[in-house]
Amino acid sequence: MKLIIISGRSGSGKSTALKALEDIGYNCIDNFPLNLVEALLDKVVQPQNSSVAICMDARNENLEGFPEIFAKLKALEVNCEIIFLDAETSTLVKRFSETRRKHPLTKDGIDLLQAIEAETVVLSNINDLAHLKIDTTSLNGNKLAQVIKTHVGEKKDTKISLIFRSFGFKYGIPADADMVFDIRCLPNPYWIEELREMTGLEKDVAGYLEKNESATNMYEDINKYLTKWVPEFEQDNRAYLTIAIGCTGGRHRSVYFAQRLGEQFHNSYSNVLIRHRDLP
Repeated sequence: MKLIIISGRSGSGKSTALKALEDIGYNCIDNFPLNLVEALLDKVVQPQNSSVAICMDARNENLEGFPEIFAKLKALEVNCEIIFLDAETSTLVKRFSETRRKHPLTKDGIDLLQAIEAETVVLSNINDLAHLKIDTTSLNGNKLAQVIKTHVGEKKDTKISLIFRSFGFKYGIPADADMVFDIRCLPNPYWIEELREMTGLEKDVAGYLEKNESATNMYEDINKYLTKWVPEFEQDNRAYLTIAIGCTGGRHRSVYFAQRLGEQFHNSYSNVLIRHRDLP
């Protein structure tokens, strides 16, 4: 049996994630009560190849008992993965304002912002145990569905899944980053007038960086580090690893590094995604 548990703060895209799993053959149940998980296992443990996805969020009661339930799942050797979705608080507020939906934790004396922030505490037990965390701040529904399907539905082997994500520090570090490499010390193509409006995906920017000794040394050091340590994370049964490469604005240096590293590691790992957060 394969069990996917979807959770996250309200407005982060849980319904979209469930729909994506449903599209690839999972039996999906929204707002599933924690105290019925063991009963669910009794019902679907046969046949062995069944695939089920359930959503648990702030509407659930007694989530403080989630670690105990999860420990039971592991003891029963259930193939279970937890996917936790989240977004920046300001983005969640905007999404609720646009849809005019009511947040499940709002009540007399608690406004929307307070409810969203309180939800962080309510879901902390699930967040702490999550195998995969996805920051949906800059993802629309289609892109989120693609990420879910790639990680869960289209996985062809048991090797670790890698995401190389470029970003700009001035816009914040990605919430889903497992490793962060800061390359702001390298020469910035932004200050070269003819390169300013280009991105790290273009040959002129790549050529500029490849001619720079510091950039070459930085790339080789990061490549060697990942080549050595990614297999160790894989041995530790990590299913996903998000490697974030940051420069100032997220348009030149980080884009070039993330793209080049992603293409390099695609030679050894079948499930590699490259994402440039701060490109239009």
